[in-house]
Parts: sequence; C-alpha cells; structure tokens
Amino acid sequence: MRQSRELAIGAAGFVLLGVAAVVFLLTLSTRQMSLLAHPVYEVTAKFDNVGDLKVGARVSMAGVEVGRVKGIDFDAMEHKAVVAMRLNTEFDQIPNDSSANINTRGVLGGKFISLQSGASDVYLKDNDRIAYTRSATSLEDMISRLLVRYLRTKSGSAAGPDPAADRR
Repeated sequence: MRQSRELAIGAAGFVLLGVAAVVFLLTLSTRQMSLLAHPVYEVTAKFDNVGDLKVGARVSMAGVEVGRVKGIDFDAMEHKAVVAMRLNTEFDQIPNDSSANINTRGVLGGKFISLQSGASDVYLKDNDRIAYTRSATSLEDMISRLLVRYLRTKSGSAAGPDPAADRR
C-alpha cells in the first residue's frame, strides 16, 4: 500500500512537471509571436561575421525589443552575411544612419542584434538597409587578443628601459 502511494505521488509530480514545461513553452512561443500581431517592416544589414546568430533572435534598441531576426543569408558577391530583420511599426522612427551590432547576452549566452540610434532626421522604412554594422566577436577571438596584448606588454616591459625611472 505504501509503495503504491509513493508511486502515485511520483507520477503526480511528473505530470505536474510536464504541465509546467508545456505552459512555459506556450508562453515562450506567445512572446515570440507577439510581433506577428503588430504590423512590421523589414530592414537588412550586412555583417562580416554573424557568429551563432539565429533566426528569431531578438533585435533591440536601448534594451527594448523592437523586432526579431527574420532570416540570415549569404551574399556571394561581397562574401558577407545578410541579416533580414522584422521591426515592429510601433518603432518607425529609427534614424536611417543607425548602426546594427551583434552582441552576446551574458558571457556564453545567445546572440542578438542591438541597434544604436543615429542622428538623421530620415527614418528607416520597409526594405531599407542599415549601412553601419559591427560583426559578432567570438569568445575565442577575445581571448586570443587579450593573450597577444598581454604577451606584447610583458615582452615590451622586459625589453625596453623604464620611462618612469628617467623622471626620478
């Protein structure tokens, strides 16, 4: 009797966990679909490297979500990645000289696009292209740059005279 009771409690917990997972997934898809309820306009931007940017990734401006990545393609003529973004028409006064940067959410988080406002009085409209971009930087690239900088600093200080010693 006691064993069947423990089994029933375990099964109920498992079912509740499954229901919680389904509710979480439904609210997640609702948040991503929320842009579809509003009219959107599309803009593109070309990047040298998009890293692991994914379709559906967030497009934000000043920390506020203004759209989502619609698609990622490759321009064989320029050898660049072309990112298509759907922006909510609620945010229709983004200057056309704004820049698009690929950033990472946290240290190891997913990539997203951050728009930095320009100063133009002309705004982005449907099918415009954002000209100013900054590509994704991989964690490996950052570590190797820091290592090279450290090694240069270390070898430079050991090889040359100390300029502070001349001032004493």
